[in-house]
This record gives sequence, C-alpha cells and structure tokens, in this order.
Amino acid sequence: MSDDVLCSVNQNGVATIVLNRPKALNSLTYDMVRVIGEKLTEWKTDHNVSVVIIKGAGPKGLCAGGDIKALYQARSSKRAMQAAERFFEKEYEADMAVYRFPKPIIACLDGIVMGGGVGLTYGASHRIVTERTKWAMPEMNIGFFPDVGAAYFFNKAPGHIGRYLALTASVIHAADVLYMNGADIYMESDALEQLIKKVEHTNWNLVKVGEKLDQMIGEFRTEPSQKSELSSHQKTIDHHFRFNTLEEILQSLDREESDFGLNIKKLLLSKSPFSLKIALKQLAGGKQKTLEECFATDLLLAKNFLRHSDFYEGVRSVLIDRDQSPDYEYKRVSDVSDEAVYKFFKPSESANFNLS
Repeated sequence: MSDDVLCSVNQNGVATIVLNRPKALNSLTYDMVRVIGEKLTEWKTDHNVSVVIIKGAGPKGLCAGGDIKALYQARSSKRAMQAAERFFEKEYEADMAVYRFPKPIIACLDGIVMGGGVGLTYGASHRIVTERTKWAMPEMNIGFFPDVGAAYFFNKAPGHIGRYLALTASVIHAADVLYMNGADIYMESDALEQLIKKVEHTNWNLVKVGEKLDQMIGEFRTEPSQKSELSSHQKTIDHHFRFNTLEEILQSLDREESDFGLNIKKLLLSKSPFSLKIALKQLAGGKQKTLEECFATDLLLAKNFLRHSDFYEGVRSVLIDRDQSPDYEYKRVSDVSDEAVYKFFKPSESANFNLS
C-alpha cells in the first residue's frame, strides 16, 4: 500500500483514512484513490468497522484536489493519456463509494478542501467544517471544469448559488459551506481534534453507533462567528445566474452596479470561455440527473478535456510557469459555438467510458 494514503482499523471499530502528502497539500494520486476505493468496498461489509474518519496530514488542510501536475503529462504519450484517464475513473469510483457507504463517515473539512478533496468528502454522512476551512471547486482557473459530481451537488445548493460557485471558482469559508449544503456541522479546529480522539477511543461495538455519534458531536459543535456572505448575496446571484446561456448571464451582469456584481463579471471573464460554456451546460443538465449519471458525464468530459489545449494552457499558466496569463484557444465567449459545446458532450473516438 502507498504511504501517500494511510488506512487503518483500530480495536474499537474505527477505520481511518489519512491523506498523507502534506508537502503537496495532500493532492490525490492514482494510487491514493485506488486504495481508498478498495478500502471502502472492504469496510462496507466488515463487522469490525463501525465508523470511518477521513482527514488530511499536516497543518494546511484535507486536500487541495487531484495531482494536476501529474495529469499535465497526459499529452506527452499515449501511455500517459491512458494513466490520466485511469486516474479519473478510480477517483470517481472512490467518490461514489463514499456516497454509497452504509456506515457513518466523519469528513474533517479543516483547512484547504478543494476540487478532488470536495469530491471525496461530499457524500460523507458527517461533514465538519472549522474556522480554518477554505472550500472551493477551483477547476475553472485551469481551463478545466467542476467535476467529481459537481453537477449533482451544486444543484443541491440554494437557488443558483451552485452555478455561481462553479463558474467563478470562488473560495468560501465555513458559514458559506454550511449554507450551500457542502457541510453539516461546525466546530472549532481544536474541538474537532478532541472529537476525533474521543471517537477513536470509544468502543463502537458496545453502543448504538448513530445515536452515540450524534451525542458526541453535539458536545463539540458550535456556530460560526461569521454569518454567510452567500446568503446576503442570494438575490443578486439568483438574478444573474438564472439564465442557461453564458451570454445572457454576462448581459445581465452588464446592468449590475454593485461592487459584488461587477466583481463576478471580472471573475468570469478571467476564465476560459470554452470551459465556462461546458460547465454551464453540465450544471444545467445535472439538475435532472442521478448521481451516477452526473459522474458518467464528468468522466466523459474529463477525458475530452485531456484532449483539449485549454486545459494544458490553464495548468501551464497557473501551476507550471505561474505567469497567470493563459492564452486560451477561444479568446471570447462569442468564439465558442453551440456546436462545439454540443460535440464535447459526445465520447471521443479513443476514449473508453466504462465506469462501474
């Protein structure tokens, strides 16, 4: 087993998954997501496992997402492309295994929780945020799209908050994560540490697991000191993001006079126009889809983005050269035709889209 993810089960019935790449902000590799998926499948029917904890090693957070620098190598060879495709297949399988897991999963959303970190924990039964939480789906910043089931869970957010978060790649804090249904519980980071110790030292074989866990969490949970900013901007966000085309959203924002609204437009125009149009169609379509259907669409889109220049240009500008000046294939929103968007939702000839 890879040292990049540490999986264990103690004598009290507590299984723990520790993402163990602190120097890389615990970003996910193929081996990590493969092991996590295998362990969750194993623990599902293991009578020695009553509760699962998912947490990140190091002081900075749970997980910054997938190892994008590794995926950047995909276009270097057919073998590298196949490896990148396998990563997405295994990542989405692990994410879905969390949703389907029949026992409590405590997800420690402390510190940085972004991209793949969101996907890995969104389906957990007990998602805990702290005063240190920095939550985001930042894929739009690198010419990609919000994957890991985002079209499913962003449609669970109030109004059109999900579209706003997906397209702007905004970073939000605890109160907003709770507001948009990305978490269930708030407690201070010190209290979370105490809770985890208490969970680990409780013999879960001798208690009613659900009742005992809720009682234990109740001892430590509090409310965030800051109120949700998203809730105060709900009306503005809903007004502009109710449209199903990017052109209409931008036209609506043209009439906006508030600093908040003007900032939204500035954020949108900094992204890849192609990615924006793909993501909006993905999110609009996801409203009527099941979890499994959303992940199947994500896999199709991920494999197509691995063959699209904007993804590599976005990664280059943000993570490789770090010049923050991407030269995207499509310069303006008007350059992206409806036909180009429609075609992107069809399998590429060389892709294999099997997802169990």
